[in-house]
Parts: sequence; C-alpha cells; structure tokens
Amino acid sequence: MAPKHIAIYGKGGVGTSTMTSNISAALAEIGYRVIQIGFDPKNESTGTLRGEREVTTLLEAVQKKRDVTAENVAVAGFKGVLCVEAGLPAPGVGCTGHTFGEVISLLKEPGLFVEHRPDFVIYDVSGDAVCGGIVAPLLNGIAERVYVVSSSDFMSLFAANGFFRLINEHGEKGGAAFGGLIANGLTAPFAESIVDDFARKTGSPVVGYVPRSLVVMQSELYGQTVIEAAPLSNHAYIYRRLARHIARQEGGELPQPLSPGELKRWARKWGDRILELETGVISEGEGI
Repeated sequence: MAPKHIAIYGKGGVGTSTMTSNISAALAEIGYRVIQIGFDPKNESTGTLRGEREVTTLLEAVQKKRDVTAENVAVAGFKGVLCVEAGLPAPGVGCTGHTFGEVISLLKEPGLFVEHRPDFVIYDVSGDAVCGGIVAPLLNGIAERVYVVSSSDFMSLFAANGFFRLINEHGEKGGAAFGGLIANGLTAPFAESIVDDFARKTGSPVVGYVPRSLVVMQSELYGQTVIEAAPLSNHAYIYRRLARHIARQEGGELPQPLSPGELKRWARKWGDRILELETGVISEGEGI
C-alpha cells in the first residue's frame, strides 16, 4: 500500500508540533509505520519523539554536499517513528532558493525513505515556516491531505483563514484535499463555540477538540509526547481518537475562506457577545 502523505499546518505557537508528534506517536502505537518531517525554525518538530538524539537536517546535508540517505538524515524515535527535520534557510535568505529547492526535490523522491516502508508520512509545518517554496510543493504534489490547527484566539483563526485560502487555491487545481480543522489549547467556556462558528462560516469540519492541560506541559518538560509520558491520561485518548480519524478519513470538501472584511465583522460580533457575557449588558445597553 502506498503511504499516505499528510500535512498539518498552524500558526507559530499554537501547538502544531505538539499536535503532530502526538498524532505520529498514536499512529505508531497502533502499528503503523510513520515518518514525521518537520518544517520548524528551531528544528524541534520531532524533539518529543526522539528525545536527546540529534538529527542532521536535510538542508544541512544538502549544503554540505553529502549523499542524502535515510541513515544520515533520520533518527528512529518513539515506537519507531522516523524523525526528520527539513531545516529552514537563514533569515533573509528565503525558501525559494536553489539549495532549499533541492530539499523539496528530495521530499518528492520516493526512494529516500523507501526502506522504511511507511504507512504515513506526516509533515509538520509551523506558520513561521510558511512561504511559497514550502506551501506550493506540499499542497500541490507532495501532501494528499492537509489539516489546520487553531486555538480560539483571533490571530490563530486569522492565520487559519489564510491557510484556508492557500488550500482552496491549490485544491481547485487538483492539489491536496482538506481534512479539517483541529481545535487546540481551548480554555474559555465559549472557546469551542467560537471555533465551531468560524468552522461553519468557512465550511470547515472540526475533526478534534483538544483542551489546554498541564499534562501536555509536563510531558514536554520530560521531552516526550503525551502518548509516551501519560498514556492513560484523557489527552492521550483524545490524540488517539484524532489519529484514528486521520488514518481512515477519505475525501473532503475545500474550505471557503472569509474575506478580510468578513473576518473582521465576524470577530466584532464575537467581541460583543463576550462583552455581554462578562457584563450582563447587551450592545444596545439593556440588561440581559
């Protein structure tokens, strides 16, 4: 069976790497062979899967003119997950240059990790790493399905809306299908309602809700995923349900991003609703 190539996007700081690593760990735990490839400025996408073991990035290998093989750019992590860091160009260099183009070409080469015989290849793409040199190939030729991670914060949803625009643009040309929105780090009582309403407005299914929890912080302090450090925790079961959903999902509709004006008007309405909840006074000045 050919491997499934899955990309997971999210604004920097929203927990995309945490989400991706726990999904990879959960898939590996039930017997799938998984490769995780990180596009992370700090090269730490796979850090909680590989512990203290260092890995040479694909970009470093290309720059040093090494023969790029799985043996010298990958480390086996939790439950055999093969950990790879793409590496990113230095600030100001950009990711459309010749060298980084070679990295993308390597990812398109089916023979690089063929000996691992993966069932899933999962790409963790931080919002800080998004540029044309990464987005276009992933959405149009490498990944077959893409998910977007977001919290209920406006800037996170703003970034998600931007990802929706890219997914829609490439999807209409035969690119990657849209798997859905993953709500992460939810805290406020109305956080799920905000995400659900945004999802309805953009025609995006929400495939998982992950509340904020100290168990995630504790696991990362140990340098491990929640699946490894706290396998019986509620969060571990949330990640497992999400991983099973991703493993069996087929098809998917393209999201319909909001225009900048529509997004601002939508946000303003939620601002008014939250003010009403906090003060007991509706926007017209009447008591609730």
